[in-house]
Amino acid sequence: MNGAKALINTLADCGVEFCIANPGTSEMHLVQGLDAVPEIKSVLSLFEGVCTGAADGIGRMTGKPAATLLHLGPGMANGIANLHNAKRANSPIINIVGNHPNFHVGYDAPLTSNIDTLAKNFSCWIKSESTAATLAKDGADAYTACLRQSSGSTGQIATLIMGADAAWGESPGPAVPNAVPQRSKVNETSIEQVAKVIEGGGDTVLLLEHHGSEQAAMAIASKIASKTGCKLFNSTFPARIDGGPGRVAVERLPYFPEQVLSTLSEVKNLILVGGEIPASFFAYKNTPGQLIPEGCQVTRLSFIEEDSIDALERLADRLGANKFKTTYFEKQEIGKPTGELNTKTIIQSLAATLPENVVVCTDSGGGNAAYPMCQNTTQNSWLSLTGGAIGQGGPCAVGAALACPDQRVLAALGDGGAAYTIQALWTQARENLDVTTVIFANNSYNILNVEYGRLGVTDVGDIASSLFDIGNPAIDWVSIGKGFGVPGGKANTSEELCKLLEKSYETPGPFIIQANGELKR
Repeated sequence: MNGAKALINTLADCGVEFCIANPGTSEMHLVQGLDAVPEIKSVLSLFEGVCTGAADGIGRMTGKPAATLLHLGPGMANGIANLHNAKRANSPIINIVGNHPNFHVGYDAPLTSNIDTLAKNFSCWIKSESTAATLAKDGADAYTACLRQSSGSTGQIATLIMGADAAWGESPGPAVPNAVPQRSKVNETSIEQVAKVIEGGGDTVLLLEHHGSEQAAMAIASKIASKTGCKLFNSTFPARIDGGPGRVAVERLPYFPEQVLSTLSEVKNLILVGGEIPASFFAYKNTPGQLIPEGCQVTRLSFIEEDSIDALERLADRLGANKFKTTYFEKQEIGKPTGELNTKTIIQSLAATLPENVVVCTDSGGGNAAYPMCQNTTQNSWLSLTGGAIGQGGPCAVGAALACPDQRVLAALGDGGAAYTIQALWTQARENLDVTTVIFANNSYNILNVEYGRLGVTDVGDIASSLFDIGNPAIDWVSIGKGFGVPGGKANTSEELCKLLEKSYETPGPFIIQANGELKR
């Protein structure tokens, strides 16, 4: 057995079920290993950014890592934007990056690069000195590393840089999987401190992020809110929120900094559960970077790596809140809109037709704005653009559909973001994935128009206007979809959009919808 086959067998024994690949010459022995281990489903992508985004989607929906297979430094570089998003989402991923054998590196061949330096930007664990004898054990350690909760925004991505000699050399065989890491518990002092803050009175907010935004955590937090009158919020772009009727009702913080400051303006106590103080996405003159009102006291219940569910259970017990009610989203009928398409009518169309138990992947301002209205229609899992690097939605939808084949996936994309990773459509067609892709086709980087206006610019010049315009020439998204093997249609009215959405949900496999209109954020 060579090192590559021992590695693949070890990953399968650990529990890896998917390898999303765009391989090259340096990875051929690993491809051969995948061929011999059918327990891992191998999925081809035409672009590495789709590989990494799909692995992110799998991690968010299953809590388990998928492997990516990337071709040397340039291949990994193509996937870094979505690795950045996955890092911010705390998604577990194992990157396997092929490399030249040690004896070849010194020749400075064309694809030689410093892969370690690139990997440091998003990895919590890196190994680049594997041999054929150690490669399988290094794979088991990579699996453990990406399930071990890291502090701050370190993320949970393990990168195994595999020299070709480690792959083709003789191996002693697969390695035994390590024990699965467990979250650390919050100390009792933190529980007591937070309880005293809440009991002390004043407007209080629990900000629930990461482990604190899981249904079990939010259900306990809702009981605490019922007992004490505190408010609950999730962050603006959570990695995953399960919502809809019968699930815990929690608001999201808005996007723009002045909106966050306004939302929290009366708050005297901000309690962090699994996350950090809200920060503005970008810096603005005369606007604070940390978005808390003056005089607000910040107290931490749990860090990102700690067990927020256990901490909330102990806090509820300390406050006597366990017998109080949990507030859930309630079912409401959303009527289908009529007339022209704009952001509002597209959002209403999505909400009115949303299928049950759908996974929604957003990569646009309009898609993210659809979240509140959709919480009163059907149960859903919502995967947001965590790191701000557009081009996530389509690939993340690929991963969600692979991980959850019994659920429909809806990708709500802006036309700017869709252009970054449109190759995701080909993988959707190849794997016959049940993904509906809706593209908000306003022929513009519209968020930049908004940001330009926020600078106080009322007269946009020709050069600036041209840099926000992607309608010259106009992109025919349905034709692109057809070229990748995905059927679809164009909607110019709300009635047409609702019909296409319903058709897509009733038809197995992928479907693309181009929603044309003057769409404003």
